[in-house]
Amino acid sequence: MNIINVVAARGRTGFYFDDQAAIKQGAPSDGLLYVGDPVTPGFRTIRKAGESISLMLELADGQIAYGDCAAVQYSGAAGRDPLFLADDFIPVIERVVAPELLGQPVDDFKALADKIDQLRDEKGKRLHTAIRYGVTQALLDASAKANGKLMCEVLAEAYGSEVSEVRTPIFTQSGDLRKDNADKMILKGVEVIPHALINHMESKLGLKGEILKEYLIWLKDRVQKAKPFADYLPDFHVDVYGTVGQLFGVNNIEAMADYLGDLAATVAPHKLRIEGPMDAGSKEDQIKMMAALTAEIDRRGLDVQIVADEWCNTFEDVRDFADAKAGHMIQIKTPDLGGIQNSAQAVLYCKARGVGAYLGGTCNETDRSAQICVHVALATGADQMLAKPGMGVDEGYMIINNEMERILAFRAAKKKE
Repeated sequence: MNIINVVAARGRTGFYFDDQAAIKQGAPSDGLLYVGDPVTPGFRTIRKAGESISLMLELADGQIAYGDCAAVQYSGAAGRDPLFLADDFIPVIERVVAPELLGQPVDDFKALADKIDQLRDEKGKRLHTAIRYGVTQALLDASAKANGKLMCEVLAEAYGSEVSEVRTPIFTQSGDLRKDNADKMILKGVEVIPHALINHMESKLGLKGEILKEYLIWLKDRVQKAKPFADYLPDFHVDVYGTVGQLFGVNNIEAMADYLGDLAATVAPHKLRIEGPMDAGSKEDQIKMMAALTAEIDRRGLDVQIVADEWCNTFEDVRDFADAKAGHMIQIKTPDLGGIQNSAQAVLYCKARGVGAYLGGTCNETDRSAQICVHVALATGADQMLAKPGMGVDEGYMIINNEMERILAFRAAKKKE
């Protein structure tokens, strides 16, 4: 089955592009806006509406496959590709990508996806991760349609894995509405909560870490008050955006371990994960500090896990963090890895090395990219996946949950035939 037409359309994402550097420097919020001048190149304001590009592939039999090009909320930060704007990159797709796709057979997903993932523009530069992400989504959909399979089945066949027959735990994110959105998560029985967006030390973590601790006490009590069924016991996963290291010092492993151990004891019997405890300023230093903190937590037997995020963007980064045991779990930020096949391989790599694999991404994706990521999670046995896009909880959870339930139900029904 060959591709006979390639069409790109402008789109919106489920959230915004935010200048992380400006926010970390203390830019105040004004409603949904941030006040002040941007710091990261490409940003004209600290917050900008998210943009995407929907790529449609028409196949020879008239079927249309599609995927969405999208980039993370904090584009341009911690070594990531720059701000992704549709008007800038649709011409690149039309000039560089479309000629490579027209007439190509789509039966072999892996071969064509790997080719596109290595494609370079007229200046010899590798294509933006968002383009590679969306194009390979469309290719996965096209291969599934051509072969009469589900996308997760195409991936499992390509990488020698087994499609999971059980749910992947879903992780929802609250944004700054930490309490109202936590209620939504609890009412719906979400497996992993609340993210909490602790991205400013003074106002969200606290000068002694007390604000986060108080919030976790509230969250634990809230679960008991509002839980939808008797044995509901969600894991707590909080992204602190490096603020713990900012508070105690990125080299102060013992103090960070003391604090995280205290938080873990506070929320017991809930399991606790802390994402991005520090930002050491470079990949090499981040791996060193994350590995040291992981080892210290394990040495003490603390019931807390740390999750790698900052400076862990590409497949190569995931591999390096996993090899160094720089975290108990690694977030695989799907748009940052480029081709969707890289995310699948990253999950499998982490699992092979005994490191937790969190198939993440960003609130700034689309419904389509989120649906396709569900297929990646089930094809590879990810330990958890992010509900996305958006920060409203209900919408992102619905998209991920419903696609997952459709896949599981359909495959179970086929087995009975």
